[in-house]
Amino acid sequence: MTTTDSVHPVAPEDVRRVTCIGAGVIGGGWVAQFLARGYDVTAWDPAPDGEAKLRRLVDAAWPALTQLGLAEGASRDRLTVAPSLEEACAEAQFVQESAPEKLELKRSLLAQLDAATPAGVVIASSTSGYPMTDMQTEAADPSRLLVGHPFNPPYLIPLVEVAGGERTAADAVAWASRFYEVAGKSVITMDRELPGFIANRLQEALWREALHMVANGEATVKEIDDSITEGPGLRWAFMGPCLTFALAGGEGGMGHMLDHFGPSLKSPWTRLEAPELDKALRDAMVDGCDEAAAGRSIADLVAERDQGVIDVLRATGRLPGQKDAQRGDAA
Repeated sequence: MTTTDSVHPVAPEDVRRVTCIGAGVIGGGWVAQFLARGYDVTAWDPAPDGEAKLRRLVDAAWPALTQLGLAEGASRDRLTVAPSLEEACAEAQFVQESAPEKLELKRSLLAQLDAATPAGVVIASSTSGYPMTDMQTEAADPSRLLVGHPFNPPYLIPLVEVAGGERTAADAVAWASRFYEVAGKSVITMDRELPGFIANRLQEALWREALHMVANGEATVKEIDDSITEGPGLRWAFMGPCLTFALAGGEGGMGHMLDHFGPSLKSPWTRLEAPELDKALRDAMVDGCDEAAAGRSIADLVAERDQGVIDVLRATGRLPGQKDAQRGDAA
């Protein structure tokens, strides 16, 4: 990142107008999140049916967001769908880009957003893995471009990973991190670029191993999912893998755990390279997921997932109102 300062037209706490570019699952999830936090949201998507799909997504998310607690003034009526990218960005105070994961598309789109957005306004990309250095090459002002990587669904999963590129201004990263916090997110601000960031690299390692197991007939889709939801996933909801493994060392903590179990890391239990995604593996994954769904539609599964996330957040004291109460008690 560069240490050059950029001039922001508004403080993170004073943002009122947010623009979301791309209205798919992630972009639409961002729209729902920002609406629930009381922002005026302008969205744009090039798909002919983009607006209809977006409004359906927001409507589907709203019951869960209502359970979480809506900010004062929050309303689905504060969503405007613009007819063009330029009109969507004309009065933006923050821009969240969520286009398909194609590098050339990201480069071109970010350059267009840079040209259309008022000077100094931060533009964040929801990319799942591209470093911003690789995406900001065509923009006239790359200093305000950065990564704001969410997790699906963005309106429920708190985490967002923030990272700048080589030409991103350090104060733009600081501004974005603070804005996301104000917007109700849990922020990890990375001090260096890392393809895939942190959480995606961890979950992709698990995903690759799952694909190998299915490809080799070692486990079914349901067995893999059950092994997480009935096993380590219960711990990971409130304690990460490092502290979890530290507890495996008993009173000796991580030191004893590494001394005792460290040698087993050399055992060939896992495969780091992904398997070939051929038709047989694709069919096995699709059929396995259909079987695991047991007749539930995607909409049914989304509702079940959303309620499950809310229940976990409530049980671990991480609902917005619970966190505010905890801060008050601490004071």
